[in-house]
Amino acid sequence: MSSLFAATGRFSVRHRWFVLAVWLVLAVASVRLLPSLATAVNNNNTQFLPASAPSNVAARLASPFYGASNNDDVFVVAATRDHQPLDAAELAAIGRLTTRAARLPHARSARITEISGDKQAAQVEIRASLSQTTNTPDVHFVHALRELFSQVGAPRNLALHTAGDLAITADQAHQAGGIGSRTEYLSIVLIVVLLLAVFRSPLATLATLLPAVVVLLGAEPVVAEVARLGIGISSITQLLLIVLVLGAGTDYGLFLVFRVREELRHGLDHHAAVVRAVERVGPSIAFSAATVVAALLSLLLATFGVYHGLAIPLSIGIAIMVLAGVTLVPAILAILGRALFWPVAPVAGQRSSGAWGRVAGRVVRRPVPALAVGVAVLFCLAGFAFGFRASGFGGGIAPPAGSDSAKGQALLVEHFSLASINPVNLVLRYARPVWLDATPLAAAATAIDRSPLYSSLIQPLDPNGTAISPHELVQLHRLLGPPGRLPAVQPTSGPGAHVAPAAYQAYRATTQVVSASGRTVQFLASLRVGSPDSNAAVAEVPAMRADLARAAARSGAAAAGVAGDSPSLYDVRSASEADLLHIVPIAVLVIGILLALLLRSLVAPLYLVVSVAVSYLASLGAAVVVFEVAGGAYGLSFVLPFLMFVFLLALGEDYNILVMSRIREEAHELTLREAVVRAIEVTGTTVTSAGLVLAGTFLVFAIAGGTGSEGAQIREIGVGLAVGVALDTFVVRTMLVPAMVVLLGRWNWWPSALHLRHGVLEASAGTPRHVELAVEPPVT
Repeated sequence: MSSLFAATGRFSVRHRWFVLAVWLVLAVASVRLLPSLATAVNNNNTQFLPASAPSNVAARLASPFYGASNNDDVFVVAATRDHQPLDAAELAAIGRLTTRAARLPHARSARITEISGDKQAAQVEIRASLSQTTNTPDVHFVHALRELFSQVGAPRNLALHTAGDLAITADQAHQAGGIGSRTEYLSIVLIVVLLLAVFRSPLATLATLLPAVVVLLGAEPVVAEVARLGIGISSITQLLLIVLVLGAGTDYGLFLVFRVREELRHGLDHHAAVVRAVERVGPSIAFSAATVVAALLSLLLATFGVYHGLAIPLSIGIAIMVLAGVTLVPAILAILGRALFWPVAPVAGQRSSGAWGRVAGRVVRRPVPALAVGVAVLFCLAGFAFGFRASGFGGGIAPPAGSDSAKGQALLVEHFSLASINPVNLVLRYARPVWLDATPLAAAATAIDRSPLYSSLIQPLDPNGTAISPHELVQLHRLLGPPGRLPAVQPTSGPGAHVAPAAYQAYRATTQVVSASGRTVQFLASLRVGSPDSNAAVAEVPAMRADLARAAARSGAAAAGVAGDSPSLYDVRSASEADLLHIVPIAVLVIGILLALLLRSLVAPLYLVVSVAVSYLASLGAAVVVFEVAGGAYGLSFVLPFLMFVFLLALGEDYNILVMSRIREEAHELTLREAVVRAIEVTGTTVTSAGLVLAGTFLVFAIAGGTGSEGAQIREIGVGLAVGVALDTFVVRTMLVPAMVVLLGRWNWWPSALHLRHGVLEASAGTPRHVELAVEPPVT
């Protein structure tokens, strides 16, 4: 494999300007020709459930009311600014808006669904047929709808705002673009500061960071294009792509730049040093990327779409980055030549930093205390992990503050029943239309009314506060026909003129709870425990489903289901917990196999994986301390344990791979203790710098992404991952791994030939000698 990377290095150095040009052209073409990633972002966790989830089955039962997806419905809320009843001019403007909205591209229908009880507001429902693969059609449709507000001659006293999931999704897509850009800029600034502190050279900083920036610019549009194939992209995916490409890409650059400096100190000329660095470090970079990609691809087995949707986009980013790491980075290093480390050029014969050598020497001389201290630190933090409580199942359903959808949602709350704003849908399907016999509705209503779970109900026999008997419902249908065809204003002639106004409006309002065929009905319920996306509401879902099953049995329904936020979020929690249990072992096994192939050992991968697993528990415990114990939060994001395990398992092994592969390289010429000291001495600054960069970018992820609609969730993920990377860098790599290598001795390499070689060395040398370390001050 080294020969392959040596050839790659020679090609990149020899054709450096060509390699640079190709990468720049591809990045520019990607940005100009492919869509923006922000347009593909969807923050509604319930949209990532499998079709077989009970809440999705219930949603299909409710399709006569909402079509294939109620997320293709957008509402316009029209309300008077002076809190007076709507007058004729205002009602006429609402009617014109409804007519114009029905003519928009992709609109299926538009109708005034309800006049508020205080007569001060009206609710217009527009149904659309839009692509579910990206948010671009959503954004365009909502924007076109809002443009109509200024075109229908609405009086100044009439406020018009959009509401509902489609409007919220459009506003979140706009917000996501700003958050993504802010995360990129802050990450780049942080990395520049850290690299300048490490190298004290502007050109080395440029050479390390520029490839990652180029890859990120090209990878984001590629991922957005791939999303058109039906891959769901959440804002977490968008921000993690930025962090991973910038963080991992900078790490790969650091690995190469530090090795180039080391080879220059060994007396090689600059171009030869670059080729040698690619030859020696290239396999480590490739295997590091392979562990990340393997962990990510295991997410394809996930049932929850947020996890499943991380696999392909992030794998694409890492794959492009590793290709740039062994081609674009060497090309830039060759172009910069000896000026790379200006103003402090490395000198042949110069020693590497002695600080890490001294640290390694202490660990080598006293491995048991070092191991004990490291394990004690990790286990102390890991104990807090058992206090983890899951929350945040609602994802980004809330509208961004100050957005048009936020204003529309506020008007809904002010003027309309809570059950009509964000209800739990109790759906029943009957074999015979209720227009012919409505007595099953009375039986279902009696059963549901007995439940203590609901504070209010909109139901077929009481759709707007005016009760209708089963007999009256049948008679009104015979007299007036389908309620969906009735005008909002009661006619003064014809059959409708002879119906009491309250009965007319009540019958017209049944369109929201009785389907046109009369075979599907729903009860729109508000919950006593509060918002449907609260933890308390999610916990009530099993009871809701049991109550509805009893109502279905008593009324003779052929099918029943509970739809809405609460059941969807309950299914999100169930899917997330199931994925954690069955994907984690697969990821561990795959990464263990990769480590075994790289190190040619069956022993070392065992403690390397275990060390990262313990570090994961410690990181989760640290997040519990920060947010639950110190911050007073009820719980942490439900995705946190899963994402932390997958990413820390993959990223934590990056540093283990670099250190262990260097120990193995040195062990061919030195005793094991000498090899450990030498490897830590030359890789210590590299890994520490890489760890600081990656941990810093995760903190930027937490700070910049924490201002959005998923702020708390993103802050928790960012801080948790930053702590995990820091523990891997300063505890696992510094103390645990070197101590384990020394204690296991030649058995680290079993069953490879290196195991036999060190067996001979140990037998001939007796007790392995201590390594005398240089004590001169570090030279950088």
